[in-house]
Amino acid sequence: MESQTPPPAQDFLVTPEQLCVGLFVHIDLPWFSHPFSFNSFQIRSPDQIATLRKLGVKHFRYDPSRSAAQPVVPAGESLPPAPPPEPTGVSDPVQEAALAHKRERIADLAQRRRRMTEVEQAFLKSAEVMRNINGQLFARPKECLEEANELVSQVAIAFLDQPEISLHVMSDHSGREENYYHGLNCSILSLMLARELGINRIDCQLMGLGALLHDIGLADIPDRIARARHELSTHERRLREAHCEFGVRLARQIALPESIQRIIMQHHEMADGTGYPAKLKGAQMDRLARVVSLVNYYDNLCNPIDINKSLTPHEALSLMFAQRRSKFDAQALQIMIRCLGVYPPGSVVRLSNDTIALVASINPAKPLRPWVTVFDPGVPKDEAIMLDLEKETEVNITKALRPSQLAPEVYEYLSPRKRVSYYFDPNPQQGRKA
Repeated sequence: MESQTPPPAQDFLVTPEQLCVGLFVHIDLPWFSHPFSFNSFQIRSPDQIATLRKLGVKHFRYDPSRSAAQPVVPAGESLPPAPPPEPTGVSDPVQEAALAHKRERIADLAQRRRRMTEVEQAFLKSAEVMRNINGQLFARPKECLEEANELVSQVAIAFLDQPEISLHVMSDHSGREENYYHGLNCSILSLMLARELGINRIDCQLMGLGALLHDIGLADIPDRIARARHELSTHERRLREAHCEFGVRLARQIALPESIQRIIMQHHEMADGTGYPAKLKGAQMDRLARVVSLVNYYDNLCNPIDINKSLTPHEALSLMFAQRRSKFDAQALQIMIRCLGVYPPGSVVRLSNDTIALVASINPAKPLRPWVTVFDPGVPKDEAIMLDLEKETEVNITKALRPSQLAPEVYEYLSPRKRVSYYFDPNPQQGRKA
C-alpha cells in the first residue's frame, strides 16, 4: 500500500539571507502570525523571499529533497541540521499589512465555519423530517406527504433559483440515521442535476419526491434481507429486488402520482438493460427515473450496507465513468461529474505541495478548485485551515487518497467520513465572502 506521507528527510537550517527561489522551507511560527497560506512551501518568487525575511526569524528549516534549488553556502561551510521545530511566538518586526490581511482571512474562515454549522443543522433537521416520514408515511400519509413536498420544495428552489449553490459534505453522525440519509442524498443530488438537464419545476418537484421515497418498498422486506451484509442467496436476492414492485403497490395506496410510481419502479433499471425489474433500456426508462437511477447507484457505491465495501466519492465517480458509463444516461452522468467535480466533497486528496486535505465543498464554477480542509499539526483541529483553491493558484490537487492510506494522526485530524452525506447551503450569499 502506498504511504500517505513522503519518507522522512533531513531538514537543514538556512538564514534569511540564504533563501532563494526553489527552496522548500518550513516556517516554525503559528499559522496566524505570518501571511502565507501554508507553513511549508516551495519559494516561488523574490517577493516571497522579501516577506520571509521580514518575519524576523533567525533561521528557516529547509528540505533538500523537496527543493528545486540549493541555498548559497560559503566555501568550506556546511548547513547545520535542523533540530525538531518548537512553537515560537510572533517575532518582530512583522509585516503588519500582510498580517492584517491574514487576520481578516481568519475572520472569514470563522464566518465560514459558522455557516457550515448552520448547514449541518439544516441537514439534521431534514434528516429528522425523513425519519418522521419513514415512520409515519402509511399511518399519516397526507401529513407526511405534505412534509416531504415542503422539504423537496426547499431544495428545488435553492438549486433552481440560485445562480451558484455550494454542496457540502456533512460530518459523521450516528449510524442510526443512515436509512434516512440515503433518500435525502438521492433527492438532493437529483435536484442538483435538474437545472442543467432543463427539467421544469413541476417535474423537479416530482423527481425530488420520487428520489426521497424511492425505497419505500423495502418496508415490506424483512430487515435481515433488506439490510443484509451477507451474500444473498438467489431467493433472497429476488425477494429484495421485489422492493420496486412492493414500493409501487404502497405508492398507489397513498395515491402518489404515476410519475413518482415510475421512479419507484425503475430506480434500479440501467440504460444498458442490465438493471431490474424489467431490464429496460435507455429511452424505455422514464426520464426522471434515469436521473434517480444514476444518483442512487452513486450513493450506494459510497454508502453500501456493508461500510467495509464503500468507495470514496472520487473512486465511485471514476468507476462509473471509466468502466460502467453504458449503464447510465450519458448526459446526466457528464453533468453529475461536472457538478460534483473530479474530487467530490468527502474526497481525501494530496496537494501539489504534498499537503494532505479533505475536500469540503465544491466550486461550481471551477470543479477542479474546491474548498479543502488542510492537515497541519501546528494548527488545532477545530481551527483547521480551510483553503479556496480557486484563490490558492500556486497549489492544485495531484491525486485522491483512500482513508486507509492516511497516517493515524492525519486520519484523526481530517476525520474522513465513513458514510458520505451531502447538503446544500440554503443561503449561499451569507458565506460567499469566505
